[in-house]
Amino acid sequence: MLHEIIMAGFGGQGVLSMGKLLAEAALSEDKHVSWLPSYGPEMRGGTANCNVVLAQEEVSSPIVSRATSVIVMNKPSLDKFEKSVVPGGILIINSSLIDRKSERDDIKVYYVPANTIAGDLGNPKVANVVMLGAFLALTSAVKIESLEEIIEENFKGKKASLIEINKQALAAGLASIK
Repeated sequence: MLHEIIMAGFGGQGVLSMGKLLAEAALSEDKHVSWLPSYGPEMRGGTANCNVVLAQEEVSSPIVSRATSVIVMNKPSLDKFEKSVVPGGILIINSSLIDRKSERDDIKVYYVPANTIAGDLGNPKVANVVMLGAFLALTSAVKIESLEEIIEENFKGKKASLIEINKQALAAGLASIK
């Protein structure tokens, strides 16, 4: 099992948080993990991204140039990272914000209306967790229960009111694929 993932979107879409939640869930399952965020001017609305590597063996490099999966939250991210997916890999597109189809026919492409689903749940900020649920439905990279536990840990205290909506977003993302 080796998952080399690129997650990308506008700063503020929760791309780095999505990667961190996945990495922490994998760590809780004793997997070898690397999480490499990329931010700078991206925090002001440009494209932010992170590389996540999940493996049974030690991770040799945190940099992902050829991804087994790419999750894109906006069109500039699709334009930038679509070609990074290895043949046979997975591309998950946020179809709420991206109006074009993938140009690749050698990969598996999934269109998830993450912002629409998050809006229907009552909180547009959980679109990232919807996409994470879709990713897990396709890959089983970590157990759903592990991710739910990480959500509980990350949103305790003052943010406890966000636990249930994030769990609902995760479930909705899973359902968007099945």
